[in-house]
Amino acid sequence: MQIGIVGAGMVGATTAFAAVLLRAASEIVLVDIDRAKAGAHADDIFHAVPFAGHARVRAGEFADLAGAPAVVLACGVNQQPGETRLQLLGRNAAVFRAVVPEVVRAAPEAVLIVVSNPVDILTFVTLEASGLPAAQVIGSGTTLDTARFRALLAEHLSVAPQSVHAYVVGEHGDSEVLLWSSAAVGGLPLDAAAAGLGRPLAEADRERIDDAVRRAAYRIIAGKGATYYGVAGAVARLLRAIRDDERAVLTVSAVGQPGSQFGDVALSLPRVVGARGIEAELLPPLADAEAAALERSAGILREALASLTRP
Repeated sequence: MQIGIVGAGMVGATTAFAAVLLRAASEIVLVDIDRAKAGAHADDIFHAVPFAGHARVRAGEFADLAGAPAVVLACGVNQQPGETRLQLLGRNAAVFRAVVPEVVRAAPEAVLIVVSNPVDILTFVTLEASGLPAAQVIGSGTTLDTARFRALLAEHLSVAPQSVHAYVVGEHGDSEVLLWSSAAVGGLPLDAAAAGLGRPLAEADRERIDDAVRRAAYRIIAGKGATYYGVAGAVARLLRAIRDDERAVLTVSAVGQPGSQFGDVALSLPRVVGARGIEAELLPPLADAEAAALERSAGILREALASLTRP
């Protein structure tokens, strides 16, 4: 599968590298305003191909995206230390309004995967700027947050993360909601599994895991200036779901399906992802506190959208 990646910063370049390592694409085109940087990243990543499989990696222009089933949008500016994702809004929205029409002109059938932050708002901006069906515009959303949640639960329980099923929904940011009530391990409810494994989850354990998931990006940014490895892995996973038409359930950001209570905002829910994008939307039963927290998260995103200057 040919994919395009617009933006050859650390997130875009690392996504290309992850796609090569995970064999998520057979051809990768890097597009960036700095053609020399895009070319240098493409060459460097291409030199790793013999260790991973087969893929062609090259720099290109928007026209070179023609025929790509998926295009990753990793353009814009990075989140700075101490800056919230929503504070990035104005700067990156302008970039996306310029870039998205160029991408759609070249690859109108492509599923667009938004990675830049604030990802939920930019997913909505991308949908507006593209004119595409909502199912064809996906934000990486809380895919990474969900992976963090599962990994930390697995570490506490001393089981494989693949055996843990738990979701993070809502905003990819401070108001995201960890769904403890529906978390399960090996088909058992979380508390029953924890008790059976002799590793009960005290309130202090839950608070520690919640903080580790919710504040992870801030800690990473404070330590090295940006996050890119984790999100690159998440996007490579999305690309494989699209390539293989997996119909995998992933917590991606999107504007809600018709009839959804979240049809006016993009946020993350468990969604079925296949070759054409989002096939269906799922939501586990929520505890009252979780439902209220998810509505608050949606409200925060609605306020951010309302503050955004429309073209």
